[in-house]
Amino acid sequence: MQETLTPTRSYPLGVIMQRTVLSNRWITEQWEAIGVVRDTAGGEPRIIVENDALTQMLFPGYRLTLVRDEAEGYYLNLTSPEPKIFILWRPADAIACPDRMTVSYGEGTRWADSGEQVDGVPIPSDLRAWMAEFVELNYRPEPPKKKRYASNKDRGRMGHVE
Repeated sequence: MQETLTPTRSYPLGVIMQRTVLSNRWITEQWEAIGVVRDTAGGEPRIIVENDALTQMLFPGYRLTLVRDEAEGYYLNLTSPEPKIFILWRPADAIACPDRMTVSYGEGTRWADSGEQVDGVPIPSDLRAWMAEFVELNYRPEPPKKKRYASNKDRGRMGHVE
């Protein structure tokens, strides 16, 4: 069944996390989010690739929801050279588990600035179109403010002393 995507609905996604084995005496492995896929089936996390050097796991059951308060962040992300989905993840029982995701440039930056583990992955093309429609309907840039210039009436201010 095809779900119609509208600005008021969320987008179902699965997150792909990858564990890479490192030959380093201080750290033996590295986890990172490497991609997202459309998720229509849900289910439990499962291994999709496994060998001696790396493991990839699919974490289904996530939903990306757009909210009007973050419309400017979506706009900034869409107009960047490489739009991304920001995945916040946390370690749990020796596995990196996705916690939440956003396509807001501002929200993703706030997460990273607060010390969270955040990875940016490319946005699928169908998701870009859905985001662009939402931004078109909900984002209105603030009009530029008039510039104010000092005049002769401002004597004594801004370093002008008589």
